[in-house]
Amino acid sequence: MTQQVGWRQSRFDRRFLGNSCPPRMWHRSRGEFRIGSSSADQADISYPHRVESPPMKSLFRPAALACAALVALLAVSARAEVRLPKVLSSHMVVQQEQPIAVWGWADAGEEVTVVMGDAARATKAGDDGSWSVQLPARKASSKPAKITIKGENEIVLEDVLVGEVWVCSGQSNMQWSVRQANNPDEEIANAKHPNIRLFTVARNPAETPQSDCVGANQGSWDACSPQTVGGFSAVGYFFGRELSENLDVPIGLINSSWGGTICEAWTSDEKLHTDDDFQPILERSATFKPGQPNQASVLFNGMIQPLLPLSIRGAIWYQGESNVGRAAQYAKLFPAMIEDWREQFRQADMPFVFVQLAPYRYGRNDPALLAEQWESQLKTVRKLDNVGMAVTTDIGNTKDIHPKNKQEVGRRLALWALANTYGKKDLAYSGPLYKSSKVEGGKIRITFDYASGGLVAEGGGPLTHFTIAGENGEFVEATAEIDGEEVVVSSDKVAKPVAVRFAWSDTAEPNLFNKVGLPASPFRTDDFKLLTADNK
Repeated sequence: MTQQVGWRQSRFDRRFLGNSCPPRMWHRSRGEFRIGSSSADQADISYPHRVESPPMKSLFRPAALACAALVALLAVSARAEVRLPKVLSSHMVVQQEQPIAVWGWADAGEEVTVVMGDAARATKAGDDGSWSVQLPARKASSKPAKITIKGENEIVLEDVLVGEVWVCSGQSNMQWSVRQANNPDEEIANAKHPNIRLFTVARNPAETPQSDCVGANQGSWDACSPQTVGGFSAVGYFFGRELSENLDVPIGLINSSWGGTICEAWTSDEKLHTDDDFQPILERSATFKPGQPNQASVLFNGMIQPLLPLSIRGAIWYQGESNVGRAAQYAKLFPAMIEDWREQFRQADMPFVFVQLAPYRYGRNDPALLAEQWESQLKTVRKLDNVGMAVTTDIGNTKDIHPKNKQEVGRRLALWALANTYGKKDLAYSGPLYKSSKVEGGKIRITFDYASGGLVAEGGGPLTHFTIAGENGEFVEATAEIDGEEVVVSSDKVAKPVAVRFAWSDTAEPNLFNKVGLPASPFRTDDFKLLTADNK
């Protein structure tokens, strides 16, 4: 064992006890004893130590008995301590207007009392040591409160606020930090928002569902400041900042993201077993590979499951790049994941708003693969209620999969939340989304949702990135003209058109917007077989 600075083994123990039990360590400046020569010994003192029984007159017997008594006493004390999950800590935000969940572990049968203000709840730990209570819902408040948890020991959570709590998840574009976004020095210096609180879940791919966040360097809640915001999710922070400025309530942001990860890693095993189309996913993950994040359910197990008892308002999501090669499958997989989270968080209509991927040249892949992924994301909005999408075709970088304008991404996500979750109905929150099409002679007329007030060609000039096909299914460049809230598409090369596609390429940066400055989502009017249709 490595002796820590300041601690020395007592001479009596070193002379008479040897290695028969953990030594008593004396700290001269503190004037105190402890058992064990290291912090590891101190934390794990419940294992049995054999004490030999020497002759009655030996000096070893009383010393050994004294050692055993000390070990037993400390072991009982360690076992009895109430413990909380990492996501419950000082400086946290609890969700307003929902019951406040507090949970943890103790000795089986141990009585635990939880107090917040004038509300108190008592319970007993179950046979497995777990316990939980729910405190009454509270209205938003920036006045710091305390939550006291008492069993054999007492834990006090200080500086707890009541407000809005959102989970921020996905892959690298959600993980992308404030210090990596546009204008990092200015953004960090101005991040003085004590009513915004930040919590980052440490990376932890787990074979089975976990009860706590236990990845390396797992931290606790922090108040947003220039000292704490730099490494936090940029999209998450800018989203939360918009909410804070518009709602004037505390905002809690939980960043649970990991670059380069696949959607199915964030989906529970239970959900993946509900659809035969997901069987290839399960087969690829039949053997667990420790430390590898791109396996079915492992990030749900290690980075979402520990959060589930928590009351939250909703989730924001930025992911899909790693599923582009299976875009057709994503049209089922992504909605399944959203439904899964809603079931697991016990909120059937939990708000969920995500980022439609930005344009980017995906190497040697067919340029249409990203367009197919864009369609799968658009289909998700159509399929599920209370789900929103922020289109980003105008703020990407076709040569960089990590565009740096995270400020506008966060703002567009917040527009949807403010309008749909927080009732600010006067806000326009979406760009034009394809609604229907109609053949009119040699032209096709396209109608849109969210075109109220009319459509524009941003920057002037003709509309770009429209193509049209006849009965042979071959698409050619087309002329597109705005007609109020509709677009009419044609080509002198196609006399009898049957289909239109818009921005159907991974480098497309089209200029069709509505009058509030939000871009239209890529779309197609046909149902021709997709390139990724058979990729599972």
